[in-house]
Amino acid sequence: MIKALRAERGWSQAHLAELLDVSRQTVISIENGRYDPSLPLAFKIARTFQKPIEAIFEDGDAG
Repeated sequence: MIKALRAERGWSQAHLAELLDVSRQTVISIENGRYDPSLPLAFKIARTFQKPIEAIFEDGDAG
């Protein structure tokens, strides 16, 4: 989801990392599902994309 949202805006991983104040490697790991962001970072990502947090992240325990 984050990769698609980033692509829609034409942002590079480096640009998103700069907006979020994290490393590019962190963005790569989140996009590839290898890293779950902290709650504050998840909210920052949601604000950056102007989306509700639920629209970006799924509850892995749901279902």
